[in-house]
Amino acid sequence: MFLIHTLETCRITFEREPPWEDDASNHPKKGFTEPKQTAIISILLHNLALVFTAPLADPAPSFGIAFDIDGVVLLGDTPIGGSPQALKRLFDDCGKLKTPFIFLTNGGGFRESKRASELSELLGVNILPSQVVQGHSPFKQLVKRFENELVIAVGKGEPAAVMSEYGFKNVLSIDEYSSCFDNIDPLAQYKKWSTKQDVDQNSSSRMKNTVYSQRVQAAFVVSDSVDWSRDIQVLCDVLRTGGLPGSEIGHQPSLYFANDDLEYQAAFPSERLGMGAFRIALEAIFNRETNIAKKLNKMKGLTPFQRMNHLLRIHPQALEYTSFGKPNPSVFKNAENILSQLVSSLHHSLQVENHKNAGSHPFKTLYMIGDNPSVDINGARQAGLPWFSILTRTGVFKGKENHVKFPADLVVDTVEEAVDFILTRECSS
Repeated sequence: MFLIHTLETCRITFEREPPWEDDASNHPKKGFTEPKQTAIISILLHNLALVFTAPLADPAPSFGIAFDIDGVVLLGDTPIGGSPQALKRLFDDCGKLKTPFIFLTNGGGFRESKRASELSELLGVNILPSQVVQGHSPFKQLVKRFENELVIAVGKGEPAAVMSEYGFKNVLSIDEYSSCFDNIDPLAQYKKWSTKQDVDQNSSSRMKNTVYSQRVQAAFVVSDSVDWSRDIQVLCDVLRTGGLPGSEIGHQPSLYFANDDLEYQAAFPSERLGMGAFRIALEAIFNRETNIAKKLNKMKGLTPFQRMNHLLRIHPQALEYTSFGKPNPSVFKNAENILSQLVSSLHHSLQVENHKNAGSHPFKTLYMIGDNPSVDINGARQAGLPWFSILTRTGVFKGKENHVKFPADLVVDTVEEAVDFILTRECSS
């Protein structure tokens, strides 16, 4: 390709400054003049020398890696399983990334840029924001639908800041939203912690005006709830009234969960309840049986079926929601696209294009390294080729043999062992 470019340069040079002497009829048959002939030959020799002496660039890698975080590379804020050493092997001696990898986690609550910075410090390698894919990252796809609508964000960390960075322009955290309603949380006086935001009086007034004049159009559970009792209470109020607590029953606003993990591995020896458990609790309460006598007077004119629904639930319809995160196959497809983009940023566009032409995707194998069989391994299995699943024993899974219901392609003790297997396998192929 470079040689073709060189010859094209020479052709243009010939057209602009013909290296011959023109006669009166401008007929190009007199031959090269010596100065121009020497100049053209010099250009050719110089560029040909560049072609044959330039070092060959490394081909685009044929594999990529997706790491889960909790229970694989970290427990809390502590690196585990030799994760710092394993990740350093994916960089060259100058600290440049040579093997494309991402962190594919159902966790979240913080902006991808902040999480990347934290991971870089904990693991001793440079992590880019584009290498962090969290459970709530797909919420970006919903910006056009709810960009200017009032939405609330639930969870630990900075859920409202996350949504604002994605492009949502009218978002409040559930802490902010709850603070606008006196006595909405009947247990608030007994809680030793404080979730109220420090806002000035003018900002507080504007926020209350927004809350009282607009209905919530969607609720996003961005990360694990910090206060289950309050959050379930407020979400039930919002969802059953069409987005305005204290009003009559209305159409349920949209509800989204960043993941549906029942449990996950944190610093405590046994697993902790996750967002999936919170979702089950909310759904059970929303669909719960209610006081029959209190509702009989409000059911005149309803059909028997409508009466039954009113008697069984706090809302005529069962809770409707959408969950993202692993093991959803779309998450793995998105991860593949992100890894492809990462390769494009690391290698010359020509090389990547040639590599892509060899097949439908630029990777022969994508490795998912996780600790949760029902989430990480199940997701990779559902996604199919080119995914290869590796199960570690440092998190949720601690069995000696492979998982029975969701068996992985490989079971190892640590993430360091997993990376060693991958690099040995790929270098020998």
